[in-house]
Amino acid sequence: MISLTEMAREMVISRDNYETRVGIVEDSELVEMYIERSTKSVVGNIYLGKVTDVLPGMQAAFVDIGLEKNAFLYVDDVRDHTGKGLSGRSISSMLSVGKKILVQVAKDPMGTKGARVTMEISIPGRFVVLMPFAHHVGVSKKIEDKRAEELSKFTREHLEDGRGAIVRTAAIDAGEKELLADISFLNRVWRRVLRQVADGIVPEVVYTEIDLAMRMVRDVFNRDFSKLVIDDKDTFEKVVSFLKRSAPELAKKVVWHKEKTISLFDSYDFSVQLKKALAREVDLPSGGQIVIDVTEALVAIDVNTGSFTGRKTLEDTILRTNLEAASEALKQIRLRDLGGIIVIDFIDMEEDIHKRKLEEHIAQLLERDRSKTQLSQITSLGLVQIARKRTTEGLYKVLTDVCPRCSGRGRSLSFETCQIEVERKIREIMASSRHQAFLFAINDETYTSIMDSGVNFALTIRAETGKHIRLVGERNLEPTEVNVLIEGTHPKDSFGKKRLMR
Repeated sequence: MISLTEMAREMVISRDNYETRVGIVEDSELVEMYIERSTKSVVGNIYLGKVTDVLPGMQAAFVDIGLEKNAFLYVDDVRDHTGKGLSGRSISSMLSVGKKILVQVAKDPMGTKGARVTMEISIPGRFVVLMPFAHHVGVSKKIEDKRAEELSKFTREHLEDGRGAIVRTAAIDAGEKELLADISFLNRVWRRVLRQVADGIVPEVVYTEIDLAMRMVRDVFNRDFSKLVIDDKDTFEKVVSFLKRSAPELAKKVVWHKEKTISLFDSYDFSVQLKKALAREVDLPSGGQIVIDVTEALVAIDVNTGSFTGRKTLEDTILRTNLEAASEALKQIRLRDLGGIIVIDFIDMEEDIHKRKLEEHIAQLLERDRSKTQLSQITSLGLVQIARKRTTEGLYKVLTDVCPRCSGRGRSLSFETCQIEVERKIREIMASSRHQAFLFAINDETYTSIMDSGVNFALTIRAETGKHIRLVGERNLEPTEVNVLIEGTHPKDSFGKKRLMR
């Protein structure tokens, strides 16, 4: 298994008049993609809000922070003035309607849900994350004990008013000058936030997180990356300036893509990989495939052998397909930023050693994922459950809309069903009317289906009822919708030659 340090990793930032796109590439494969448009993410923003409702039964509260929908605050995210949580107490013992509170957005609004907020405030820097209400200093577990102790002591000495912090992995090679600059900057930011809180009108944003490009450089770009390629000159200069102050050795890895004949994303052939990231079915190298279905409750991924028949035993064929499926599924989970409960239905394996091999493979793949994940063991039915934290809307929500025909179900009424339903409605309208002639408008696709059915519906109706009808197609009608345009009397044998009379 290739570690992150052995892997060829690159970051790509593209910005134009429409959007900012950031891609992370591992061994020439696009594994993460983030897009920010005019509807910028509010994750990380800090608001002075007002409690609008407290729900003891749900142990939650709604908070007005000035967005379209009220934010949701869960009991585990409530803190008192000392930074302590409720520890089993009811949420109504600390919050009441009308109370002003300081909250930070942890998850963007999604669909019908408002933003998820927390009272555990954090302001990230390049090397240190300021935790104003934590009152302790933690250090990344990836930093060894001796260095961790040095960083903890230095950070604690330079934080103001007993504030807390978390020292990030990026600080492992930082000098005291760089660390001090980062801590001083965070101290100034927090003083500014407190001034705005004192003077602010509820609801009001008192701290705004930096844009996507700078967030990714600050939080993700490190020495594991071979280079950072940027196609926008202003962004390039901004990033280089930031890195020269915070991580000079990384500034040398930033490259400006000046080429005008081919776009930055096309030079990496991202379009093909993004097309795959929006597909329901994704092919595997050996001929198998995975099928990804995103529902409100969970994400279901099914594994099929497809055209792959293998060269050895059936068990070897299944193992190879499952290993390939795990690699592709975990890649697609990261690329699409799928979250919540994810269930992968692998092909059943008889050998326990093969099951353990698959579990180990999945666990190694999850080490590359920056999001917090939790993996379950393979069940007797071949199911693997992964719980994954997600904070963005993901590529599905950003790049696509719900299908107006199927309303997101993935299936729509068949033409035969639409034809039957429309004909039934027409008969009901005619049966309840005393008029003898009708002009109906129906969906244009349903109209084509009826006309191509081989049965003259108008003549059939006339033979059965003695009444005359004419159909016209309209694009904007629902598949089974029927509109009566004209109804009245009809001169004998002149349908279509004279106007229908009222």
